[in-house]
Amino acid sequence: MSTAAAPVRSGAVLADLLPAARHRYAVDAALVLGGAALTGIAAQIAVPVPGSPVPVTGQTFAALLIGTALGARRGFLSLALYALVGMAGMPWFAEASSGWSMPSLGYVFGMLLAATVVGALARRGGDRSVLRTAGTMVLGSAIIYAIGVPYLALSTGMSPSAAVAAGLTPFLIGDALKAALAMGLLPATWKLLGRRG
Repeated sequence: MSTAAAPVRSGAVLADLLPAARHRYAVDAALVLGGAALTGIAAQIAVPVPGSPVPVTGQTFAALLIGTALGARRGFLSLALYALVGMAGMPWFAEASSGWSMPSLGYVFGMLLAATVVGALARRGGDRSVLRTAGTMVLGSAIIYAIGVPYLALSTGMSPSAAVAAGLTPFLIGDALKAALAMGLLPATWKLLGRRG
């Protein structure tokens, strides 16, 4: 009798590999809470960028990983919880900030949408190979900037070019490194599990 694991059905994400439980809603709730907490912790890994009100953080990387690992629905709920609790006063945005008035709040909204999109792509195999993971991470990052940079310009009165210079350009190298890490981590996890589905 073979002990090899059966392939995961098409459309699965990493969180779906957890053992099935009678209390699936409790498992999903724990995943959503854990995803929000992980994003809040990662946001505290922050390096100020001279001339920019937006620091380099681990927050975007966490949001994209949560979306791919949990799928669109749980990824959306995790980031929505993170955003709502942070706006309500929990100091777990970047550099222990919170509230509505931060110029970087647009990036949080971008992460919410990006986690949803990359989660949907992961259900279509977007995290199973190096090249697919690269495309998934690049698209997720582009969504974050597409919301974050205009929000930064509007909230600070910066010109669009100044907002790009302060809120996009300094982060490209870091984002490339984060994408490279995800490109190694996610497909390797599927391979390790022997379940490329």
